Amino acid sequence: MTISRVNDAFPPGGYPLIRALAFASCYVYSPTGLGTASARSRSLCGLLKAADIRFIGKYANRVRELVAAGAPLSGFLGPHDVLMPVPGSAPQLRGMPSAAGRLAEALVCQGVGEAVWCGLHRLFEVPKSATAAPGCRPTVAEHFESLVVDTRIQVPDRLVLVDDVITKGRTLLAAAARVREAYPHVPIGAFALLRTMGFVQEVTRFLEPCVGEIRWRSGDAIRSP
Repeated sequence: MTISRVNDAFPPGGYPLIRALAFASCYVYSPTGLGTASARSRSLCGLLKAADIRFIGKYANRVRELVAAGAPLSGFLGPHDVLMPVPGSAPQLRGMPSAAGRLAEALVCQGVGEAVWCGLHRLFEVPKSATAAPGCRPTVAEHFESLVVDTRIQVPDRLVLVDDVITKGRTLLAAAARVREAYPHVPIGAFALLRTMGFVQEVTRFLEPCVGEIRWRSGDAIRSP
């Protein structure tokens, strides 16, 4: 199974960045829409951020059903993938599981993935994208500098980064670049349960699985769709 198409590029800063990273997502999220689907999407986002394992387990089961149902997810997530949770904006406190970590564990319990590898860590805090003012959100480079990979862990054959919500994809692109720096030959993909639809005022469908791409363009991450 092919997880992603990855090419390395080295911008002027000297740090390695991945030019293109394939990602999959199941649900859409509207921060401002007034309709029923938009309201449900915000409710899902709030529950997901709360890291309630009962709630997350329910949606992990839905992901399993979508993978079994066929395209688009069936060719992206597999039972032998190693899932790596993406850390939050601040260093993780011991004994405080993140939403991404619980989502990865729930996916493995459903057979979507073989194991969880908590090998990516935040060295220092960066601003939260959800609450930062426009223009003040952390860049790909800032995310990259704040992340470190624990190289003491055995190298996986295939790796899927797992996050709760994807906006532009800066965090995932930086995380993939940091993993690629440590393990140059490991295929890398990404999965987020929710993807934001910030430029779409209203969403009409809550469940909308997709496989897309996060690209490095003009010093920033560009997500499609």
